Amino acid sequence: MQISASMVKELRERTGAGMMECKKALTEAAGDMEAAVEQMRISGLAKADKKSGNTAAEGVVEIKLSDDGKRFAMVEINSQTDFAAKSEDFIGFVNAVTQAVLDDQPASVEDIKIDGRDVEEVRKELVAKIGENIQVRRFEAGTSSGGTLAQYSHSGRIGVVTEVVGGDAALAKDIAMHVAANKPHCVDESGVPAEMLEKEKSILMAEAAESGKPAEIIEKMVEGRVRKYLADITLIGQPFVKDPDQTVEKLLKAAGASVTAFHRLEVGEGIEKKVENFADEVMAQVRGE
Repeated sequence: MQISASMVKELRERTGAGMMECKKALTEAAGDMEAAVEQMRISGLAKADKKSGNTAAEGVVEIKLSDDGKRFAMVEINSQTDFAAKSEDFIGFVNAVTQAVLDDQPASVEDIKIDGRDVEEVRKELVAKIGENIQVRRFEAGTSSGGTLAQYSHSGRIGVVTEVVGGDAALAKDIAMHVAANKPHCVDESGVPAEMLEKEKSILMAEAAESGKPAEIIEKMVEGRVRKYLADITLIGQPFVKDPDQTVEKLLKAAGASVTAFHRLEVGEGIEKKVENFADEVMAQVRGE
């Protein structure tokens, strides 16, 4: 059967695949459009499974707040390259996933549904279309406990949502910006895990012991260093990013406000990136690897 240009065009629009790949599929299916679509879908998903082992450390952090300002969703979705993360298909997928998380508040990534379909199924189809590994890595979602929710995004690479009781929307936004820049571990000392604090104390004690000073002096040295450590890792102890002469705690007190919670995601954080030669990477894309 003669494979017309219009048939190839239709298959390309339905699958997002290349022209030659579409012509080949139609030829093998003897012009049967539905059979060609099904075969390309099977082939594409197989390629998606193969690409799942590729490191995906680029991507975006997307944030959405509900219209009433009471719910939030923040999602990190990774790609292999920044180029893919800027594609229309990737952006559409990111928006769909984030909206689904906002609407449904799922318990885990595996529970996310997009138009009734498992997110993994939709993800694999996107991998087959884009030709890169795409991963929905993690998300934060929740409901305000009565405070003001604010969001801050730094070039789509770092996302922060804060909840502030008291003050105003501008203050909540400033706190979100501070969290993005200074990366505190928790709001205050009560949020520091006991094992984390004990580990730091033991390190500081060992360092101070090397000074050869009396035990009572060492104890005071360690106490001072622990206070500085806690100030460094807690939100309220840090110097405010827009005015380092005052701490966040003093800023909040002046406004009669407090921070209930904050959530921060950064693209690729904790992922070990594979270093590749750029020319080799381009050739790998050309070969369809």
